[in-house]
Amino acid sequence: MSDTDVTARPTSPRVGLFVTCLADAMRPRLGFAALTLLEQAGCIVEVPPSQTCCGQPAFNSGADAATIPLARQVIAAFESYDYLVAPSGSCASMIKAHYPELFANDPVWLERAQKLAARTYELLSFLTDVRGFMPKGLVCPASATYHDSCSGLRELGVKAQPRALLASVEGLTLRPLDGEETCCGFGGTFCVKYSDISNAIVGDKAEAVIASGADLLLGGDLGCLMNMAGKLNRQGAKTRVFHAAEILAGMGDGPAIGEEA
Repeated sequence: MSDTDVTARPTSPRVGLFVTCLADAMRPRLGFAALTLLEQAGCIVEVPPSQTCCGQPAFNSGADAATIPLARQVIAAFESYDYLVAPSGSCASMIKAHYPELFANDPVWLERAQKLAARTYELLSFLTDVRGFMPKGLVCPASATYHDSCSGLRELGVKAQPRALLASVEGLTLRPLDGEETCCGFGGTFCVKYSDISNAIVGDKAEAVIASGADLLLGGDLGCLMNMAGKLNRQGAKTRVFHAAEILAGMGDGPAIGEEA
């Protein structure tokens, strides 16, 4: 085989960005923030146009038959990439932790699901754990507190990574949040099925956020952030809510979650 027969593999990893349904429909700027950060971290980023919902709402409701076609679509769309990265611990954990479970009785799709699961990461953990990335030259003169979302924390181990990234932002002071690891009450379809319980939980969370005295509430899952932003707004709080990726991508001067026109 001659040298001309060998196709050089790019040194930068090819990343398939899983935008998530909520970012696509409710907060597109989060997708652009994720794209910006991944490119700054030296990745070649593509957004597969055939991607769909990961199927988590159906899966959590026990509707495996409805979940399987969605999971197959996602696997087919992303399995050619070096990595699948999502700005959501919830969606990333669905693909990484639950796709293999979903296809446990289908050897062909189980193998494909396991291979993709091994290359699937939540955005903030990917930037730190895989790429060793640290943003530079960012300034955000504000105080912030951080909420750890359930799926990212408990299924993916996302805890120190976002705080390490945010610590590099000049002028940003992180304040402790009472019950930072406690559920915000969103839980996907949980907030619809058990709205009274959900409202009580997010009420406690909003009180803790306000008590922190922070200017900003940050987190890594848009669903949780939208839920908390809504409650804070209804209570008249001045706390502004952002996905941590937006701050890290230098987008903190734009509209906060819940402030969009």
